Formats: sequence, C-alpha cells, structure tokens
Amino acid sequence: MTFFDALQTSPTLLMTSVVLLGLCVGSFLNVVAYRLPQRIEQDFRKASFDSYGVPAGADQEPPISLMRPGSHCPACKTAIKPWHNLPVLGWLLLRGRCASCGNSISVQYPIVEAVTGLMSAVCVWRFGYSAELAAALVLTWALVALTVTDLKTMFLPDDLTLPLLWLGLLLSIKGVFVAPTASILGAALGYGVLWGLFHLFKLATGKEGMGYGDFKLMGALGAWLGWQALPQIVLLSALVGAAIGIGLMLGRRAEWSSRIPFGPYIAGAGWIALLWGESINRGYMNYAGLH
Repeated sequence: MTFFDALQTSPTLLMTSVVLLGLCVGSFLNVVAYRLPQRIEQDFRKASFDSYGVPAGADQEPPISLMRPGSHCPACKTAIKPWHNLPVLGWLLLRGRCASCGNSISVQYPIVEAVTGLMSAVCVWRFGYSAELAAALVLTWALVALTVTDLKTMFLPDDLTLPLLWLGLLLSIKGVFVAPTASILGAALGYGVLWGLFHLFKLATGKEGMGYGDFKLMGALGAWLGWQALPQIVLLSALVGAAIGIGLMLGRRAEWSSRIPFGPYIAGAGWIALLWGESINRGYMNYAGLH
C-alpha cells in the first residue's frame, strides 16, 4: 500500500498530514508576504535603472529571492536554527524573541502558520480525499498569502492574482468546481463588476475606492467558483468590510479618509463561498420561498 492509498483509506492520516503540511506552508507564506513585495520593488528599481540610469547603485543590490537567503532574524541577520524554525512551536520555544539578539519576533508568524493549518483542516473536513481538496488547498493558501500581503503593504501582487486566475480557468476544463462557461463568465464579470464600481465611485467622489489588485482577485475567484458565486462574494465582502471599517472609525483607529485594504474581505468571502457557498445560497432560497 502506497502512502497515497493510506491517505485515501485513513481520514485520520489524511487530516494529520494535511494539517502538518498546512503549518509548513503557512511558514512559507510568511516569507512570501515579506519578500515578494520587496522583490517586486527591487525589480522596478532595476528596470528604472536600466531604462533611465537612476537611482545610482540600483544595479548593485543583491537580488531578493523567496528561497535565498535562508530564514534569518531581520534585526541581527543571524540565521535561524532549524528547530527554531518549526511552525508555531519555534516561536513558542523562543518565547517570541530572537535566540541571538533577543529582538522580538512578530506574533504574525505563528498566527499565519496556525490559521493556515486550521483552514487546511477545514478543507479536509469539507472535501475529503479528492481532486477538489487539492485545488481547495491551493486556493486557500493563495488567499492567505494575498491577505497577509495586502494587510502589510496595501498591495495585491500580480505574481499571485494572475496565476490564480489562470489556474481557476484551467481547472474548469476538468470541471473541478465549475464548468468552463461559468468560469470564463466568472472571471470576466468578477473583474468587470468591481472595475465598474470603482469608476462609479471615482466619478461620484473624485477618489479611488479600491485598487486594481482587488479587481484581479475578484476575477480569479470568479474563475474558480463561477459567476454564480459573485453576488455572494461581493455582498459578504462589502458587509464585513463596512462593519470592520465602521468599527475602526468608532474606535478612532481610522478616519473616513483612511485607506483600508479590501483584499482580505474579498479573500475571506471567497473562501466562505468555496466551502459553504452552495449551502448558503440554498438556505437563502428556502428562506425566501424561492426553492
């Protein structure tokens, strides 16, 4: 019996394996959220240098990679020992401080790792051993990376949103979640609806209410889940975004003019739609007497 056969016949082994994998992936997603925006900024500076010769020295910067250099303390640059790099446990063993210089390590790291592991477990519970599980894990991990990146930088990188969109379209060929027609319409309408709302808001207020990364993320979710999921995702993300925004303003942690990233709300609503979208729609139709 192969390991994959064992995963198929043992729900406990499947759950344990996916949770451990999710914890490890969560550790890598912290790296992605930290380094990918830096790499994109570095690429932009180097492109500016190549084209215009400014700023001086941009071509001498060491290249930033997701894989190199290895994990190290941002303060003292000391390499992190493998046992200190264990997801969640490493942070707890170090009590949230660098073993070398004693500088505090952000609680973001164990939170992202734990949340990724937990969300991976929910995917196992929902889909079991299936192609849908493998796809759902990829989407879940991508949404976590986008959420953390947007919260830290107010930026949704094309390096994540566009591959996610194309993968959703490709998966529709096999009908993993939706058929190709629903996926193509979902991608087009997901992008187009937010694009239209953006320009209506700008026309009415003279301000930009969201960024183009939000359009691409909505298009990607439309490609994965089909056009039928878009009303639910838009409604959920708007309600949660409005509630949190109002809460921050009431707590005087934000003003009406403050910029609040919308990507995490879209990502959260998309993940809910992935797992429970059909049940939510069916419950609403039953409640409204439409089914």
